[in-house]
Amino acid sequence: MRFGLIYHHQLPRPWQQDSEERMFNEALEQIELADRLGLDYAWATEHHFLEEYSHSGAPEVFLGAAAARTRDIRLAHGIVQLPSAVNHPVRVAERLATLDLISGGRVDFGSGAGSSQMELAAFGVDRETKKEEWAESLEVVTRLLSEAPFTGHKGRFTELPPRNLLPKPKQTPHPPLWMACSARTTIEDAARAGLGALSFSFVSPEEAKGWVDTYYETLQSEQCVPIGRAVNPNFSVVLPFMCHQDEETALDRGLDGAHFFSYGLMHYYISGDHKPGRTSVWDEFQKNRASVGLVREPVVPEGDAAEQSEDVKNMLEQITSLRRGIGTPEQIIDTIRRYEEAGVDQLIFSVQIGNNRHEHIMESLELFAAEVLPEFAPHRDAVDEARHARLAPAVEAALARRAERTEDISDYVIAPELRA
Repeated sequence: MRFGLIYHHQLPRPWQQDSEERMFNEALEQIELADRLGLDYAWATEHHFLEEYSHSGAPEVFLGAAAARTRDIRLAHGIVQLPSAVNHPVRVAERLATLDLISGGRVDFGSGAGSSQMELAAFGVDRETKKEEWAESLEVVTRLLSEAPFTGHKGRFTELPPRNLLPKPKQTPHPPLWMACSARTTIEDAARAGLGALSFSFVSPEEAKGWVDTYYETLQSEQCVPIGRAVNPNFSVVLPFMCHQDEETALDRGLDGAHFFSYGLMHYYISGDHKPGRTSVWDEFQKNRASVGLVREPVVPEGDAAEQSEDVKNMLEQITSLRRGIGTPEQIIDTIRRYEEAGVDQLIFSVQIGNNRHEHIMESLELFAAEVLPEFAPHRDAVDEARHARLAPAVEAALARRAERTEDISDYVIAPELRA
């Protein structure tokens, strides 16, 4: 089992003049500590205009700062939005290669198409074709990183002439590739494309097992045709996180942040009306949280029928999922073992969420490293090696199914511009 931290850079209102500066500096301090403590990954997401929920519009800058302050922890994009109106594939490839070099080859590259209307509409991304554009852009990015020279591309969404991308990444053929996943169908899509699965749903260990089984069955089948030049067999699950010797203290310190994360997700992706620069998501959360069960002890409607209703079951499952990574070291060890038994390869903890306090996050990481990590860290390299050895024949067969897009451009010449 590997462990990571993921940063959405949440910042509930009200804001002070230095709020965002403090938020970024605290996140960098947390990653610096995580690196010293032996955690494996620091993930940074990309979002635009999602006030309070995610002030993370330039993750490549943030990860570059993290690279300068760390030595071993992997620096991962979770995710880069790949429609070209948001991020042109050449710029994505250039930034990835540069970060990979200055970090000593520690970059992982997660990507996705984006999904919130707040973002898609702002950049003019067509919801009906965004997934096709993502796939085309990802293939172009991986080719840019691995071809010398890149031999050109003419597609539905992007057209690029032959060029040699500079710089090239340290990792060959390119950094490990991941895909954002939120449902079983996207889990299958990731496996078909030979990508690691970044599961952003707070799934239970039991549900995770079904998803893991589906992922690895698909990855080892003839359906797997890698989109890149390497396969990344990896399945991750994200959980809110706070660790303390006393369970009630852990809940006091971490549960509100988990609840706000869940509410912010619903606000921007499901049910919220938003006035840019005016709506206070935090105030809306405080006003409405009880009605959606985001309280310490949710009230279950009375009556047998109500207790058995699907809505109530779903609500209680959601509340339970938000607590799984919050508790004592013993409780968290038990939770991790259940995900480990389900076949999950990495747990990614959301720490800087809601109004979670920096000092509590730092204390929590120290305690996790002292009492939880030693239960799993000694075996992680051996587990990874065994997994890759087991999957090697399937990976080799999958890569053989991949069609090369390179062309003979030996006669291609770029003439100097004619000037009057």
